[in-house]
Amino acid sequence: MGQSTSFKKWPLVIVLLSMFVVLACSRREDAVQATSPAVQPTRSTPTQAPETVLPTSPSPGEPTESSLPRPTTTLQVILPAEELVQPADFTYLGAFRLPDSGERPLTFEYGGNAMTFRPGAPAPGGGLPGSLFISGHDRLPYGELPDGSQIAEVTIPIPSLSRNLADLPQAEFIQGFHNVTGGYFTQMEEIVRMGMEYLEAPEGSPKIHLAWGQHFEPYPPAATHAWFSPDLSAPNLQGAWFIGDQSFYAVNDYLFAIPSGWADAYIEGRYLATGRFRDGGWSGMGPAVFAYRPWMQDGSPSPPNTRLPETTLLLYENSIYNENIERCLDGYQHPDEWAGGAWITSGSGKAGLLFAGTKASGDKFWYGYTNPAGPEYPCVDGDFVGQFPVCRLADGSDCPPEDLIECSGHDDFRGWWSSRFDAQFILYDPTDLARVAVGELEPWQPQPYAMIDIDEHLYFNPPEWDQAMLGLGDQRRYRIGDVAYDRENGLIYVLELFGDGAKPVVHVWQVE
Repeated sequence: MGQSTSFKKWPLVIVLLSMFVVLACSRREDAVQATSPAVQPTRSTPTQAPETVLPTSPSPGEPTESSLPRPTTTLQVILPAEELVQPADFTYLGAFRLPDSGERPLTFEYGGNAMTFRPGAPAPGGGLPGSLFISGHDRLPYGELPDGSQIAEVTIPIPSLSRNLADLPQAEFIQGFHNVTGGYFTQMEEIVRMGMEYLEAPEGSPKIHLAWGQHFEPYPPAATHAWFSPDLSAPNLQGAWFIGDQSFYAVNDYLFAIPSGWADAYIEGRYLATGRFRDGGWSGMGPAVFAYRPWMQDGSPSPPNTRLPETTLLLYENSIYNENIERCLDGYQHPDEWAGGAWITSGSGKAGLLFAGTKASGDKFWYGYTNPAGPEYPCVDGDFVGQFPVCRLADGSDCPPEDLIECSGHDDFRGWWSSRFDAQFILYDPTDLARVAVGELEPWQPQPYAMIDIDEHLYFNPPEWDQAMLGLGDQRRYRIGDVAYDRENGLIYVLELFGDGAKPVVHVWQVE
């Protein structure tokens, strides 16, 4: 194995600990299915559900909160429903490669955890407008790479439709790698999760907002959100803050902007959306979204360790407390991976909330290993048979007894597997999230109204030594990294992990 192959892996002891609390689930109830956008509850009789309790972190001392009132309006007196962006509105424009500047951590190899778009003119020499900030090689724990996850800014070349990687144009550095988080988040370096969003907030100068987490919540609990200056040589990082009393596992991965008109109408000007999907359903059995803003009325940052008031927009049932697949994303499986999001408002007046990720879509999913006999055959971890359902069919029922064996000849890359994965976009109706914000829907009721499979555009070109860890063919995991959105020009940028060896490839779509 190469020296950097620890990306997306975890030590045996960590996995063992996780399995004592992750509970497998059964299929969603028909009563819950009836609340999908196709058959929504009436406004006069909203569906009620028991409160979903999520793990919380104790307050670190006496932090000062920003004062933001809760929304009190109803949908009858605010914005009308928007026309939804549809799959036919997406046009694939092609892809481009990322540059490099040396050995880790000054490389995009084993990076792509976070990305955001900065508007502006094209770089000298041409290209698409604006630039991208992208994270490099992830930090590694136990002192192996404490200065990883550095940030660089790159140009955006005109993408190419070529299927030959060597023919793709390559971005150029505008600002090289900088360790903008040096001295921060040092207790969270075990399988890092990150999100970034460049935001020109009306109260102050532009900032890059940051979410930071890891695979397991640290103890004592640590704040997860911050901001820094787009001048990477003088980042002046401010924070870090907590997102209310929400679960650590539900807040610290993707980060994106909420359109200001929508946020002003529904959620009192909370212009940032943050969330996470944590495998095994610890974050909720589907993507989670919370709206927040970290600045005070005068535009200054909230004090460190503030628990920022948040508005829940999307939050499914948590598998730690409920072993049934209910109040969840339709078609949910434990190995799902939702890595990035964007709130789309197209030039034609359409809207939609997009998530991009690697969706487990096989006939079976299980905790264990890939089976050398083929992806259709589970290979469970035999140590956990009888402790929890280690193997499920796609409908949530238990696998037959012959599947509950640990196969011979497997590798040592243990985790959640499915017999098939697909790279997907899923799209939500913003009106459903507005109804959650004002209390007319429960946060687990919204469901995607459309799905787009994007596998045909991916290059699937990882280093040979990482193929077993990632999975082969239909079982390839970790296909998608973060997402960035150019709202003015309707361009969506999506990172394909391990598309160019150990480096990501940037794919581009136009949304009409």
